Amino acid sequence: MPSSDVPAADATLRILRHLARTGPMPAAALAHAVGLPRSTTYHLLTVLREHGFVAHLPEERRYGLGLGAFELGSAYSRQAPLARAARPVLARLVDQVGESAHLAVLHGREVLYVVEERAARRPALVTDVGVRLPAHLTASGRAMLADLPRPQVRALFPDRTAFVDRTGLGPSRPAELRDVLVAVRRRGWASEDGDVTPGFASVGVAVHDHTGHPIAGLAVTFARTDADDATAEQLARAAQRAAADLSRRVGGTA
Repeated sequence: MPSSDVPAADATLRILRHLARTGPMPAAALAHAVGLPRSTTYHLLTVLREHGFVAHLPEERRYGLGLGAFELGSAYSRQAPLARAARPVLARLVDQVGESAHLAVLHGREVLYVVEERAARRPALVTDVGVRLPAHLTASGRAMLADLPRPQVRALFPDRTAFVDRTGLGPSRPAELRDVLVAVRRRGWASEDGDVTPGFASVGVAVHDHTGHPIAGLAVTFARTDADDATAEQLARAAQRAAADLSRRVGGTA
């Protein structure tokens, strides 16, 4: 059933999504932003306030998301849908390329690994579930950082003190990280070669939500002696297809 057949539900979700993206704002501005009559917007805001999904900030004369929205988001996180959706996608990718693959999410300047699929007869990697690594050194982290707003990247990595070294490779200053991320955007996928573990390289691609925000990084790791540059690019293309599939599965943009 198209959303136009349930106009109230469609309008309500548009209000909630807009507030999630922008933060608190006046009702009149919200009505204009989502393309609704003011009377309709005020009515829906009243209902959403009654159920706790919207909070009124009288001093600021603005409306923002309420506790109900937080509880709903927390329930979504508890169900771990991203990891559940990623496992079959990564399993197929590993079967296809014969190399280990993993999924990571961004936590500040680090990536946290939430899924790992290890290929048969391949060595164990440091990217086990629950492990954290510096985002600027990993392929999955670079893929996500490249798709973040640039002011956000500058806030995360303002100066040299924000950079951690593991193997003596990788960016160690904001300007060097900027060059790395420009190359990622131009090429469409990220890479690292010995920056995390000597002798191993990775290629990575971002997974996006419905707004285009990078919610995870999908990467393939391989022994550098087993893959030349052409093979690494083939692995990256396979990772791109898998990341697009996962983005669609979670309602995002491929």
